[in-house]
Amino acid sequence: MNLVINNYGTFLGKTSERLVVKEGGKVVQEVPFFDLAQITITTGGASLSSDVIRMCMEHGVQINFLSSTGQPYAKISSPQLTATVQTRREQLMAYFDQRGIILAKAFVSGKIKNQVNTLKYFAKHRKEAKKESYEQVMSAAAKMTGILQELETYQGQNIDEVRGQYLSVEGRASAIYWQQVASILEGKVEFPGREHRGAEDPFNSMLNYGYGILYAQLWSAILLAGLEPFAGFMHVDRPGKPSLVLDLIEEFRQPVVDRTVIAMFSKGYKVQLEEGKLSADTRKEFAAKILARLDSTESYDGKKHKLSTIIQRQARTIATFVRGEAKYRPFVGGW
Repeated sequence: MNLVINNYGTFLGKTSERLVVKEGGKVVQEVPFFDLAQITITTGGASLSSDVIRMCMEHGVQINFLSSTGQPYAKISSPQLTATVQTRREQLMAYFDQRGIILAKAFVSGKIKNQVNTLKYFAKHRKEAKKESYEQVMSAAAKMTGILQELETYQGQNIDEVRGQYLSVEGRASAIYWQQVASILEGKVEFPGREHRGAEDPFNSMLNYGYGILYAQLWSAILLAGLEPFAGFMHVDRPGKPSLVLDLIEEFRQPVVDRTVIAMFSKGYKVQLEEGKLSADTRKEFAAKILARLDSTESYDGKKHKLSTIIQRQARTIATFVRGEAKYRPFVGGW
């Protein structure tokens, strides 16, 4: 299970082989360490014992720390997760040849296809009741698909030679996507346009918080696959910037977070804000919905798998791809 700690002052301790969660000195939850996949702490004032850290590392449980706005700022993981050398060597070399281009194209393609399918998912409920709105969304989806096809026209020897063109494709498709999201949410919530850090409106605040939870999931999957989180392809190298995490998350933003947030607001969900940030109760409720979405299933390789499993398998496929053992295809969710 993925455990999210939202309440200020929570203490994490250990009793025998179980993680013990205490609030106000009282035990509120006990979880066997072998049942844990990750712990994500999203509040200030939380504390955990060194015994908890040791047991988590022995069981392969990574501990993530997010700010109240969903911004990741720390992670604790076992050094044994980074012990795979061959994969990382091939990953670094892939940046300079066609493998980097293939991966970057897949990340952009996956993102746009999932944006299109997210629009179609919400449009299908309007086909009869709001025919004009339905046609508008479907027309926008067709335009995005047309922009996506431009990816096939760009050629280069390495990702540096085509990154600008790929970013142009991604940016133009995303502009259309967010315009249609605003249309879908009209009358439900004010959406001033996509804002990242520092957003204070309810919709962007929810998106950013959800992306933070997803970000932690992707980082863990990449480490478990033996990959280097800071060596990406589509996103450029910068100190402290886990570029590969930012690359792979593009395939999952829409099916995991966007779909959940749009659905909540479409049903009239009211966000509680405190000083421009999500309240603790809102964060707790929303985190539960994101984790439930990660626990839901999608079609993948002809079978139904949990989204959390698909994330891990995609990370492993990147590893096998750079080693020349398999092809890489982006994950595209259904609608």
